[in-house]
Amino acid sequence: MIINKVLNNNVVITNDEHQNEMIVMGRGIAFKKKIGDTIPAETIDKVYRLDNPIVLNQFQELVADLPVEYLELSDQIIEYARKELSSPINDTIYISLTDHMHSAIERAKKGITVKNVLLWDIKRFFPDEYRVGLKAIDKISARYGVRLPEDEAGFVALHLVNAQTDNEDQGNIAALTQTMQEIINIVKYFFKTTFDEDSVYFYRFTTHLRFFVSRMLNQSQHTDETDEELLAMVKQKYHNAFQCVQKINTFLHNKYAYQMSSDEQLYLTIHIARLVQKNR
Repeated sequence: MIINKVLNNNVVITNDEHQNEMIVMGRGIAFKKKIGDTIPAETIDKVYRLDNPIVLNQFQELVADLPVEYLELSDQIIEYARKELSSPINDTIYISLTDHMHSAIERAKKGITVKNVLLWDIKRFFPDEYRVGLKAIDKISARYGVRLPEDEAGFVALHLVNAQTDNEDQGNIAALTQTMQEIINIVKYFFKTTFDEDSVYFYRFTTHLRFFVSRMLNQSQHTDETDEELLAMVKQKYHNAFQCVQKINTFLHNKYAYQMSSDEQLYLTIHIARLVQKNR
């Protein structure tokens, strides 16, 4: 391999046999090297072949500024995720996860924590991705001696979920957007109100909605494990929100032949109740 560009001592750009750009990583791989020099095979630890040129350029910018151990860490987590998760993971994960891991570890070293307001949903609806997130925390703890909070496992899971949904075709994205808007409209009309779409509460609601609608469109209904006593309590406490969910359930059944599980009704009720309460 011939060096086309040196990003830092540990990362260079080269071409494969088809003249496609690759990112090649290895500790000290570019030490005292320049453009046109050959890369000894024994110095190569990892080769990144990213199909999307935009992602490739963004990744180049990112890795040029980061210590090599962060790249090694995120690569280990991504490889583990690809073994554990059934859906393909888009190459954008190399950017989002590497950048997040770097920021999270630097925050932890300074004693700074960030609350993950979506942790509840992530644990409930994306348990496989969340388990990968917990594994990531273990790897970070072993390598850096800092223990990240559970919130960070949720953030890792969310990056993985987003990298999987990036693979959806435009038709699925259009259907997802349309169905979400239909549900939001039902909520607006039921409560005769509008919402501040820039608020954190609306963000939480729409994120939950995206999770739910994505599962519905993929015909992967969540396993119903609802505590009937809890459901009865929620029905009583959030009566109006629950009635709104019944209208949503009827709409989804009539248009999409989809019947919401008790679990899905429970959590959507709670999210709608919170949204309406905070909107007052």
